[in-house]
Formats: sequence, C-alpha cells, structure tokens
Amino acid sequence: MTRSDVPLMKARLRSLLDALKHRGRATVPELAGDLDLNIETVRAHLRTLERRDLVRRDGTQRQGPGRPENVFVLTAAAEALFPQREGEILQALTRFLVNRGQTSLLRTFFREHAVTRRENGLARVVGLAGRKRVREVVRIFDEMGFMPVLEEHGTGLRLCHCPLRGLAEATDLPCREEIGLLRELLGGPLTRVTHMPNGDVACSYRMDAES
Repeated sequence: MTRSDVPLMKARLRSLLDALKHRGRATVPELAGDLDLNIETVRAHLRTLERRDLVRRDGTQRQGPGRPENVFVLTAAAEALFPQREGEILQALTRFLVNRGQTSLLRTFFREHAVTRRENGLARVVGLAGRKRVREVVRIFDEMGFMPVLEEHGTGLRLCHCPLRGLAEATDLPCREEIGLLRELLGGPLTRVTHMPNGDVACSYRMDAES
C-alpha cells in the first residue's frame, strides 16, 4: 500500500463499520453489496478490523447454496467510535441536582461509588513503600484512564487526562474523591499544584517526603 492509498483505506474501514452498525449483524456478501465493493476487498478489510478488535465473528448464516457465511458484529471498542452522549447527560444531571440543593446526596453517591475502587487499590499497594508504591499507584490510575506521568524525579505526579471532566465542571466532588484516593494509595501528604477545571492542561500534584 502506498502513502496515497492510506486515506482511501481509512475511509473504507470507516464505511464498513458504519454499514455494520446499520445492519447490526452482517455477512461479507451483505456488506459487499451495501458498499459496492468486491467480496475479497471486504474480507481483507474485515481481517484488518478483527486485528484491531473492532469486529468479531458471531456465528454463521446460510445464504443460498454453498457453505454458510460468517456473520460479523461490532465489538465494544468499535461502539465507542460512534457518538456518545452519556457524559453530556451526566453533567446535566449533576448540575440539576446541585442547583436543587442535593449536593449531600451526590457526595454520598461518589463516596459509595469509590468504595470498591479504594479497597482494590489499597489491596494492591499493601506492603509496598517508596518508589514501588508510587509506581503501583501510577499503574492503578493509568488503568482508570487518568494517563498519569511521574515527573520531578518522582516527587511530582501529573494526570494528563480526566475521564470525569464533564462531571468535574459541574461539581468539585469527583475531584475531592480523586485527591482523597491518591492520598490514601500513596500513604502520605499530597498537594495539588494545577487543576484542569481552573484552566490548566493537567491536574498535577506534589508528593511530600512522607510519600
């Protein structure tokens, strides 16, 4: 494939995902007919999408004489490529509750929601100290989607992404839970230096010597 072929390839892969989204489940001949592509091209594109964990096989279906055709469906990873509005709705719901004086109810929700995450995190750092503990905390927050980076010779921690950004713009409760969890997992004092809701590009923290 030449460099000039790459945009066409990407467009075809996206068209294939869109066609599969419209159908829900489809065979190669069905997709080839929808997209006006030959069957071998569709098969090749589906193999590419399978390697990227965007489609999977879901049984077979007989379409006339000959052997049954594989049926393909989208994976959860592919579903995430389509428009999502959960964050927008959750932010609106949070603002609705805050504006109606239900902050205490939200606080209870966030605390209870964090219980299992806190218990699992503490179980992973038990018996660890110093850099080993910090590295494990970094792994935990990476798995949670915060994209953490250790900096300043290991005394600073920067969270490059906030998976709860929409909620944090409606209330500071998620931020309080975030820093509270960090302090517990690190086992020492922690000071916030920058904060995304304040316009900073990341949430960064300084870990004091006890950490």
